[in-house]
Amino acid sequence: MIVALLALQLGSLIAPAYACGCGAMIPDRNQRIGVDRETSAVRWDGRTEQIVMRFTVRGDAERAAWIMPVPGRADVTLGDAALFDALEDLTRPAYQDRHYFWPRGDDWPFDLDNSDTDGAAAPGSGRSDVGVVGRERLGPFDVARLTATDPKALSGWLETNGFELPERLAAELTPYVEQKWEYVAVRLAPDATGTGTGTALQGELTPLRISFASDRLVYPMRLSRLAKTPQSLGLYILADHRMEPRDDIGGDRPEVRFAGEIEGTQRDSLASLTGGRPVYLTALDQSFPVPSLIDGDHELRTVADTPYREVIYTDRLLTVGDGIPVWLLTVSGVLLAAGGTVVAIRVRRRSPAVRSAA
Repeated sequence: MIVALLALQLGSLIAPAYACGCGAMIPDRNQRIGVDRETSAVRWDGRTEQIVMRFTVRGDAERAAWIMPVPGRADVTLGDAALFDALEDLTRPAYQDRHYFWPRGDDWPFDLDNSDTDGAAAPGSGRSDVGVVGRERLGPFDVARLTATDPKALSGWLETNGFELPERLAAELTPYVEQKWEYVAVRLAPDATGTGTGTALQGELTPLRISFASDRLVYPMRLSRLAKTPQSLGLYILADHRMEPRDDIGGDRPEVRFAGEIEGTQRDSLASLTGGRPVYLTALDQSFPVPSLIDGDHELRTVADTPYREVIYTDRLLTVGDGIPVWLLTVSGVLLAAGGTVVAIRVRRRSPAVRSAA
């Protein structure tokens, strides 16, 4: 699984905002929030796209706003956290032993003391040109579905709820406005009333499930170009066939971790997303070393249904019996054979001399 996304600052040091894979996270004034990980599962049947997202956050913010552009009218419900456990199990790598013959640094007779040194890896007021399509309370979320004909129109909703739209973020929303996309704006708070309890938003938040009509599979990524440090993307894609991005949109080449057909009924949480139908599951990872190079959203296309599962090998010294190295037996056998040959040659050379003396 995956599939990790780093939270990155968008605004000033006084009121920082953070980019995440398919949206923007904005904390309250004088507070900070970071998205340590964003895991997304995308279901597309050729007509409707569903995105289920789970955030793992940190920081001292008691409230935050999250904005996501969507290409059509969206329905928003709570997602099931168990979905990601099911997907992680299905895409888990295969583990295999791979044997080697000659001893290495941590094998006898070398027995070097190599310490593990694993480091950190290097994922104004309201305006007439904004419309509120719908608004509802979903658990800890206050969800508003908005339309906007101007990138700055979101400021009204944000200011009403105590947030400030960073100027750079407003500029990056322009392409979505031109394409007549809509927005899902979510106000996050740690209690059910949304008034705040003095407790910072921490850990895994309840997943959100966003559905909208779409005749193409698209995953919004453009806002991530505002990030200051490298990001990573992890996606689970459930469709009729194997799906892969059309291009790298300014990041490293996307890597496939898993591809294969699944029943779609292994878990209730999975069946609620697949409708109980068999689907093709593709798990992708991608890194963005320089986020400013991101030049668009991910559009995914159908490719050949070639199955794939990541294999992680464990290298082990080839042994037999009670752990006796094969190389040691081989070398010992060769040495014994060589020693026997030398003895036989010496005996043969001495035999004529013995006979002549007799």
